[in-house]
Amino acid sequence: MTDGVSSPSTPTAPEPSADSAVVVASPAVASVRGGRHFWTHLDSPFVAGFLLTLGGLAALLLGLAISNISTVIIYIAFAMFAALGLDPIIKWFARHNVKRPWAITIVFFSFAVVLVGLLWLVIPTLVDQITSFFTSIPDTIRSFQRTDFFHWLEGIFGAGLGTLVNDIQTFVTNPTNIAAISGGLLKVGAGIATAISGGLIVIVLTLYFVASLPAIKESLTRFAPARNRVKVRDMTEQITDSVGSYLMGMVILAFFNSIIAFLLHLFLGLPFPLLMGVIAFCITIIPLVGPVLYWITGTVLAVFTSPIAALTFGIIYLIYIQIEAYVLTPRVMSKAISIPGSLVVIGALIGGTLLGLLGALVAVPVTASILLILKQVFIPRQDAKL
Repeated sequence: MTDGVSSPSTPTAPEPSADSAVVVASPAVASVRGGRHFWTHLDSPFVAGFLLTLGGLAALLLGLAISNISTVIIYIAFAMFAALGLDPIIKWFARHNVKRPWAITIVFFSFAVVLVGLLWLVIPTLVDQITSFFTSIPDTIRSFQRTDFFHWLEGIFGAGLGTLVNDIQTFVTNPTNIAAISGGLLKVGAGIATAISGGLIVIVLTLYFVASLPAIKESLTRFAPARNRVKVRDMTEQITDSVGSYLMGMVILAFFNSIIAFLLHLFLGLPFPLLMGVIAFCITIIPLVGPVLYWITGTVLAVFTSPIAALTFGIIYLIYIQIEAYVLTPRVMSKAISIPGSLVVIGALIGGTLLGLLGALVAVPVTASILLILKQVFIPRQDAKL
């Protein structure tokens, strides 16, 4: 007041202390509390068991779905690796001013002509040799039993060796047993039809993958953050180029193996040279272990014809394996990523065990790709840490 008498002060609300402060729950806090309230229901054995059962059923259904489409996945994998194997040829045409659609047309037309020519020349002879192989089994075994090598083995293992060979001959030459092993003629026919249709599907998928391979790589690159896309694009090109070079190299080396096997059987007088050449190509396309497997297989089969010829075949083919390992492979695989031999063996064994021939083929390029990622991504990050 103006008379100098102080009036009583208006009471003010006390400031909230830290202990008595009233906290108003925000929507975020309420949602967190709601989430915690939901998870408290897991304390109920019924709810926990119900959720676990649903998770197990979902995993089981996913596994069944993958198992049912496993054949389709294998077709896609074969087609993708075939496309990567043809990509270096397409790029070679591109470097010579041939547009990609025309390059794809030239490559597929050339392969179609070569395939038809090989089938026209090889299949009739191959069918005759397969038929002769099964019909000549009794004569081959009888000739083997008259050799000094068989008598030497009989002196070691006893007279039971002859009985065992006769039992094997009876079993192999009985068509009923062959049909029983293969599941019957109907199942064999269905298997052949499935193989033919699968081959056509792989060819069509390969054509689509080859045509759209640049777009596929660019789409995969866009999954990476924008700041890393240049590096990811460069690594993708390195990986696809190395895989393509590796697959083309394996085909070339398998072709060399088939030629050597055919010539050895032809000049040594061993039976079925063309058939053994085809078998050599199919076996030696398996990385690293394929030539060794065929060396063992070809030598053992040659023993039934002539032990001397088998010994000669084994020695010459073993020498060729060394030449291939130290001369041909470094030249053919010069553009592929080099990886330690131990990892090649381990990768081929693991891939072959999991996925058969497809796993053995893709194991080495997959291993090389993993090593490339480790060298260019993981190790630089570790080196940058102090």
